Amino acid sequence: METLRERKKRRTRESLLRAALELFTTQGYEHTTVDEIAEAVDVSQRTFFRYFAGKEDVAFAVQNITEAAFVAAVRARPPHEAPMKALRQAFLEGWDAIRETVESIVPVELYLRMYRTIESTPALLAAHLRRSAATEETLARVLAEREGVDVDTDPRPRLAVAVFAGVIRVTERQCYLREDFGPETLRTLSAAYLDQVGSALTGNWRAA
Repeated sequence: METLRERKKRRTRESLLRAALELFTTQGYEHTTVDEIAEAVDVSQRTFFRYFAGKEDVAFAVQNITEAAFVAAVRARPPHEAPMKALRQAFLEGWDAIRETVESIVPVELYLRMYRTIESTPALLAAHLRRSAATEETLARVLAEREGVDVDTDPRPRLAVAVFAGVIRVTERQCYLREDFGPETLRTLSAAYLDQVGSALTGNWRAA
């Protein structure tokens, strides 16, 4: 059970996180300082650094939580599922749980706005791609372990994850261009695009 001290620390961390994302999405990541984030929560800069290593750390804090939850969901999928199905089902069936996790920390609307900020900020986009590559490597190793293959000699785990990650990336970019961008739009498009992977990779695109 969470102690009073632990609860206060969690609330401070979450307050700093919400304040940071609000500032990043309204006035820009590069124009926001650590001092401004701390001031918004009425704490010192030293307190900020007790919880986060810096601006990049707080910018990706929620994303780190959702990615860890997704990796755990893939690891927990039934062993008989094929790799691509395990990735797909972990993403779609775990959607509500991941959304609830986000909502317990920040409003989903703010979380989605932060994605747009990441896309439009070169420093954040570069960090996002670097972090995504690390997560994809973790997923590849999870798939290799599930299938009993060596990830360093068998390319299939990394290929499967690369295809899946590419689909999600395309989906995110399409969603950001839509006026009705929201959690359900992202989920619906993700499912539709994942269903097209087979025909996109091996089918004939030309009209008969």
